[in-house]
Amino acid sequence: MNTFSEIYGHDKIKEHLQRAIELEKVSHAYIFNGSLGAGKKSMAALFAKALQCEEAGVEPCNACHSCQQADTGNNPDIIWIRHEKPGTIGVDDIREQVVGDMQVKPYSGRYKIYIIDEAEKLTVQAQNALLKTIEEPPAYGIVILLTANAGIFLQTIRSRCVQLDFKPVSDMLVQQYLKDHFSASDHDVRFAVAFAQGNIGRAVTIINSHDFAQLREEVLHVIRYAKEMTVSEIMAEVKNIANYKLTIEDYFDLMAMWYRDVLVFKSTNDANRVIFKDELPLVKSQSADFSYEGIEDILNSIDKGKVRLRANVNFDLVVELLVMAIKEANRS
Repeated sequence: MNTFSEIYGHDKIKEHLQRAIELEKVSHAYIFNGSLGAGKKSMAALFAKALQCEEAGVEPCNACHSCQQADTGNNPDIIWIRHEKPGTIGVDDIREQVVGDMQVKPYSGRYKIYIIDEAEKLTVQAQNALLKTIEEPPAYGIVILLTANAGIFLQTIRSRCVQLDFKPVSDMLVQQYLKDHFSASDHDVRFAVAFAQGNIGRAVTIINSHDFAQLREEVLHVIRYAKEMTVSEIMAEVKNIANYKLTIEDYFDLMAMWYRDVLVFKSTNDANRVIFKDELPLVKSQSADFSYEGIEDILNSIDKGKVRLRANVNFDLVVELLVMAIKEANRS
C-alpha cells in the first residue's frame, strides 16, 4: 500500500491515525485488533512508513529515502519482531528485540517503531517485559501490537495502548477490491465475497489459493457421501485439512455455507440465492431430503463446534459431534 486512500474500508481507523500524525499526538503503544486478513499488517506498515516519511505529511510521499527503505523492508527504524518458536513469542524475544533495542536512538527517522505480529502469542512473561517499556518509553519509541484476540492481553497492557478494532467491511467493498485487483469470474468473486464475511484478506486467499479449492472439494466429498461413510471415515477426511495451509474454522465455515444454501433453497426455491451454484443439483436434492430441523441441527452443531475448538475442547470429540448431527439429518 502506498497511501491510506488505497486501503479499502476502515475509514475511522485511517482518520484516527492520520489525525494523530497531523496533530503530532501519536501514542507510544497501539493494539490493532481484528481477524486474520482484516488488514492490520497493511495498516501498520503504512502508518509506520508515514510516520518516518521525510516529508512529514499525513500520507507517505513514497519517494524519499525512508519511504523507499520501508517499501523494501530495510528501514532500520521500522522493526518487525521475529520469534523463533512458532507457538509463542517469549520474554527473550521481547527483551532482545524491543526492550534492549529501544535504548538505542533512531538511526535516521523521528521514531523507532516496533511491530509485533500475532501478538496474542506473547507469553505472560513477555507481556510483563513489554509493559515496562510501554509505561516509560523514550519519546521516539512506538509499539504496535497486531492481534486477532486483544482480550488475551494483560489488562495493564490494554490500558496503556490505544486499541483500534478492524471490523468486517461491506460485501460491496470486498467485491470491489477483488474486481480491481484480480481477473476472476463473477462466480468466483461472488463465492469469495460470501465466504469472506467482510474480510478482504480472506477473500484474496480464496481467489488465489489452490489449497482453498482443494479444501472445498474435501468438504463437498463429505457432504455428498456422509450418509454412506462411517464416523471414523468422515473424521479422517476432516483431519486432511492438515495437508493445507488453512484452518479447521475454514472447513467449518465452508460446511456452514453449504447447509445455509440448502436451507435457503428449501425455504425459497430460488436458485439465484444459492452460493454453490455449480453444485445446484446436489443443493436441490438435499433440500428435498433434509427436514428444516435437520439442517438447523447441523448449522447449530457447526457453530457449537467452532466455539468448542476455541475453548480447546478435544478435536476428535468436536468433529464426532458434528458428524453425528450430519448423519442424523441424513436419516431424517
